[in-house]
Amino acid sequence: MSSKENITHHKDGYKIAGGRVGILLVHSLGGSPDEMRYLAQAFGREGYTVNCPFIPGLTAGTDISGISTWEDWYAGLLDTFNEMHKTCDKVYVGGLSAGAVLALRLAADHPDRVEGIMLFAPTLWPNGWAIPWYFNLFKLVRERFTARLFHFRQRAPYGIKDERIRKFIFERFADANRPIEDLFGRGGGLVHQFRRLVTEVKTQLGTVKLPALIMHPRFDDQSDLSNAFKLQRELAGPVETVVLEDCYHMITLDRQRHVVVERATQFVDRLVAATARPMQGGMMAKQVVNSAAAAE
Repeated sequence: MSSKENITHHKDGYKIAGGRVGILLVHSLGGSPDEMRYLAQAFGREGYTVNCPFIPGLTAGTDISGISTWEDWYAGLLDTFNEMHKTCDKVYVGGLSAGAVLALRLAADHPDRVEGIMLFAPTLWPNGWAIPWYFNLFKLVRERFTARLFHFRQRAPYGIKDERIRKFIFERFADANRPIEDLFGRGGGLVHQFRRLVTEVKTQLGTVKLPALIMHPRFDDQSDLSNAFKLQRELAGPVETVVLEDCYHMITLDRQRHVVVERATQFVDRLVAATARPMQGGMMAKQVVNSAAAAE
């Protein structure tokens, strides 16, 4: 049976039925589970149980008024995590951009229930080359009410280097009669809550001792590579860092998505195999892997 036949949709999220090892994937700020679909299907083909949840407040179109908090997003993620543990013995968690920060929070709070984490273009603050300089002034906004008065629109290339993929996404939204601003715009309330989340998670980085995979574009338009290197330095566990040479921020969708799939599945496969037999020697040390040679 193919992974597609096992997919169950729930609102805008979906699950792939599999074995006793689960993969929980979290999309970006104001994004959708579709961002993780290509990666999810790859894990599904390997026999893993996969869940890409719809998270009220975090998922696009679910918090137009900007009233949700990061605690609401986290509660939604935790519900899915707990549900997965009813059928899975082990759960690995991955997230894209802001989703990676939520994955870190989950790992810090539940180190005995998360086996490993995958951080895809992790974002502690949007500081890529396409982010306008005045965006940093938003840090001066402290009150939630004031933050809700702002609305941020991304600039081209919108996190996607491959023009064909970018065009496909534009056309998909056009077919759905939804303005492009719905896809690429972010309300100030949403960004304000994300900043609060990051502030909390930064204090926990040194407590995260789980194996971690970080994958980040060298030329990220939304989130500079310094975000990945900060996490590599401050996480307390073994970290494998893969620097991608030919994509922008949305690495699970862009032209090196096959590299993301390869490294992510290898990472989980290796950890699953290691726990299935007595550990020999230590875990891998922190390392940086340049994936340019793998990008074809």
